[in-house]
Amino acid sequence: MEKLTFYALSAPEKLDRIGAYLSERLSRDVARHRYGYVCIAMEALDQLLMACHSQSINLFVESFLKMVAKLLESEKPDLQILGTNSFVKFANIEEDTPSYHRSYDFFVSRFSEMCHSSHDDPEIRTRIRMAGIRGLQGVVRKTVNDELQANIWEPQHMDKIVPSLLYNLQHTEEAESRSPSPLQTTEKEKESPTELAERCLRELLGRAAYGNVKNAIKPVLIHLDNHSLWEPKIFAIICFKIIMYSIQPQHSHLVIQQLIGHLDANSKSAAVVRAGIVEVVSEAAGIAASGSIGPTVLEVFNTLLKQLQLSIDYELTGSYDSKINIGTKIIKEQEERMFQEAVIKTIGSFANSLPTYNKTEVMLFIMSKVPHPTLQHNLETGRLRDIRKRLIQMMLLKSLLQVTIGFQCRNMLTALPTSFLDPLLSAALMEDAEIRLFILEILLSLIDRHGNRHKFSTIRLIDDISVLNLKVDKCSREDTLFMKKHSQQLYRHIYLSCNEPTNIHPHYEALYGMLATISIELANEEVVVDLIRLVLAVQDLALNNEDNLSVYNRCALYALSAAYLNLISQLTTLPAFCQHINEVIEVRQKKASYLLPEEVFVEKPRVSKDVDNLEMEVVFLQSKISEVLGGSGYNSDRLNTPYVPQLTDEDRLSKRKSIGDTISLQIEVESRNSPEREERAPAEEITFETLKKAIVDSVAVEEQERERRRQVVEKFQKAPFEEIAAHCGARATLLQSKLNQIFEITIRPPPSPSGTITAAYGQTQHHSIPVYEMKFPDLCVY
Repeated sequence: MEKLTFYALSAPEKLDRIGAYLSERLSRDVARHRYGYVCIAMEALDQLLMACHSQSINLFVESFLKMVAKLLESEKPDLQILGTNSFVKFANIEEDTPSYHRSYDFFVSRFSEMCHSSHDDPEIRTRIRMAGIRGLQGVVRKTVNDELQANIWEPQHMDKIVPSLLYNLQHTEEAESRSPSPLQTTEKEKESPTELAERCLRELLGRAAYGNVKNAIKPVLIHLDNHSLWEPKIFAIICFKIIMYSIQPQHSHLVIQQLIGHLDANSKSAAVVRAGIVEVVSEAAGIAASGSIGPTVLEVFNTLLKQLQLSIDYELTGSYDSKINIGTKIIKEQEERMFQEAVIKTIGSFANSLPTYNKTEVMLFIMSKVPHPTLQHNLETGRLRDIRKRLIQMMLLKSLLQVTIGFQCRNMLTALPTSFLDPLLSAALMEDAEIRLFILEILLSLIDRHGNRHKFSTIRLIDDISVLNLKVDKCSREDTLFMKKHSQQLYRHIYLSCNEPTNIHPHYEALYGMLATISIELANEEVVVDLIRLVLAVQDLALNNEDNLSVYNRCALYALSAAYLNLISQLTTLPAFCQHINEVIEVRQKKASYLLPEEVFVEKPRVSKDVDNLEMEVVFLQSKISEVLGGSGYNSDRLNTPYVPQLTDEDRLSKRKSIGDTISLQIEVESRNSPEREERAPAEEITFETLKKAIVDSVAVEEQERERRRQVVEKFQKAPFEEIAAHCGARATLLQSKLNQIFEITIRPPPSPSGTITAAYGQTQHHSIPVYEMKFPDLCVY
């Protein structure tokens, strides 16, 4: 052997003849079953291969690969393993100049076949499978780094390599269950096909470039489909965890896009299959948080929301078809609901991996998906359509709540832009109590930036707020601007939400949490005053009971007011204010304990009909609070002004059964200026004839306008110059006179706030003062 090696190194041009001779001898020995000579020939080939210089190896490789292929074609497991070991040694040799005509198609097919070995002997089966995995690993190492060689990333190769590795990941060997003694096994034998397949898969994916990721992922999805491995989803999650941790971080979004596309393609599969895919998306999105999540964020959420709506349709109709199936349902409602919860969880998981600006876009996108009624009639009955619309609204709001959980944004103008806040607050005034509660939870999640919310999860009288360890920061300039812009809108919706007759315990807890969170996160001196006015107005709702609230609702409003005033009095750290609040609470404890949170917000609330005949000493008086706070420097004039919500048409129209019903063809005009309730004017009925008349009238108006323009053009074309000049001069004179009147009104010096002074000769003289010294009403100051 040493002489042969020396001869080969001395005359490398003879390598091809040496290889051809050894190949011929090996083929003859295999055919004659002289396996000893076969081993000797392969040993000689291996040593020559290792000793040859890389420049001359191409002369020898063709014969070598023919001999390896001959061994792999044999039915003897030992010869297959022998050929595999030789190929692995060859794969580890780095070549300077690749051979472009070399093909590895046979080796990919044969090694993949060995990975699926079903030999009767478990030990031999394990050895063959491990040899097949090592062979595939060798093929990958030999070809993956050089694009000029055989492209291993092509679908025909990936469709064989990836399923073979997944097959061994999926099946644990029976031989392992026998648990041989550690003293009887070497380190090499301890390795199982599962571990080797996982290592090979990680190596393959780690080498995948941007354009090759999809070809590597598609066989995984097909394998999971063919073997029904989405349910149970454990193996699918393991596979994609391996994938996400193995590929380059900047390619993570490609995997998620593949999964989302696969979910879309399986939109009519069983709910458990879709739920399994969604769970995998959730796990993958969590891992992708540290890397790139791609540019098509809204596309991912659009697909998830579409699947959510499809699932609701399947649940209601019982069929994957668009038509209603009155017969036996082929869809289990419980499975569809589990799928819906999985989608909502995935939306939250994926949103948590996004930067703040993307989260805001996602919130706006979800809010825009809230359904509105259309004028088109379909096969659904009215009741079924209403149920579908409500379910979609519920699921979208649940999804939105998942996105807002953990949302951190220092600038509230960014977290709650007008385009998002307006439709959200409109939904807060619906008759559906469950939807109103979701809206309050969403607002709480967005406003609470320091994690104080859970400390106000129950409504109670707190003796000392220092035990809560509240995290409080000074109100920033951005927060002040936000409250100047949106505070009245927030107060109005809190006030109207308190006046809902369908409120229950969780609603009052959410409202209390909202008031407390605003006081901690966004409060300055002006906000504190407005919040106190707001809570006193809420107390007046229960006291006056103009809307005929139940006894429980009225007691709950009294208790809510007491709990909040107790909290805000300690936050302001004003002894006189705290003393007054404590005095009223002590009187309630003695005479009307049913007005305190400890009696109302319990499992079995204790209420009393005596709420109609309350003494004033158990009520928080605005005059007394104004006197106490005014003495400490607060704006007493503003405190003395009762809070009155500025009701708008948007609030009135939002008072519907669903978000979508705020859009109405009937225009109702209702006066808000009169303090007394008046009968609503009957709405004008819009009929076909009305619409037809409007269209005809508009056509006539257009004809008149067209004729008038024609006359003007004709006049300027044919009339004499003097006539045109006179016409234009008259218009100019009229304009000048109007401007002079306006200037006289605006330039006149402002009157003195103290009135006018009567000067000599009986003339009234206006006494002017500088503008900066004038005191304007609050409504005129911004």
